[in-house]
Amino acid sequence: MQKVASKENELVKHIKKLKDKKYRDMNNEYVIEGIKLVAEAIEEKVSIKQIILCDDCERNAVIPKDLMYEIAKYECIYVTEKIFKYLSEVQTPQGILAIIEKNNKDREIDYTQDIIVALDDIQDPGNLGTILRTVDSIGLTQILVSNGTADVYNSKVVRSTMGAIFRVKIIECEDLKQTLKEIKKHKYKITVSSLQTENTIYDISYNKKVIIIGNEANGVEKEIQELADEKIKIPMIGKTESLNASVATGIILYEYIRQKRNG
Repeated sequence: MQKVASKENELVKHIKKLKDKKYRDMNNEYVIEGIKLVAEAIEEKVSIKQIILCDDCERNAVIPKDLMYEIAKYECIYVTEKIFKYLSEVQTPQGILAIIEKNNKDREIDYTQDIIVALDDIQDPGNLGTILRTVDSIGLTQILVSNGTADVYNSKVVRSTMGAIFRVKIIECEDLKQTLKEIKKHKYKITVSSLQTENTIYDISYNKKVIIIGNEANGVEKEIQELADEKIKIPMIGKTESLNASVATGIILYEYIRQKRNG
């Protein structure tokens, strides 16, 4: 079995370049790393281009035999420990990563879902990944992201989704305002969070709504606020005036779940 041992290897250089957003966009690929993410990718039948395995790493977690059986069905490349650590973006690599084809060809919005979540320039990769995970947890299968939102395929975002990125369709909007205008034609109402309202998240029904989550520092853009049919806020009885974007998203979306469960 031949092992890749050189940084000058074309595949090694390709994987390294995939850390750059422009290169990811150009090749329509991104990298995932770790046993759980690779296992989820296989289970969700995403398009896996290649799986890279560290042949002599002292792994912190052993890859299960049944997963190794599934991995063997794909094109597998073995690399030395030195090369794997060169490619890895985590402190304690598990000795496995994969190149994934982006599933972004379908940009059609599903108008059968009760609510649609739209992100207006969310910047923090951890927030973005957690929001994707929360959206997945309540059974939504799509999310809209503005042109100014952090790259969904950034390695930090991908890791924090814990596999949700394989199940939630990412619809990237060149002009979020225009997209929202089109959605309104389908009888959806635009709902934004704002401190300039008396309505709380408990005062509205979550049926045919687009929930806009705003930028961490500046909130929802003014022009989008002007498009809104409803403004809501999370009631707080302490001195804190605002919450982390991903925390706020979770609170809002689970009010939707509470109402759905109660009929």
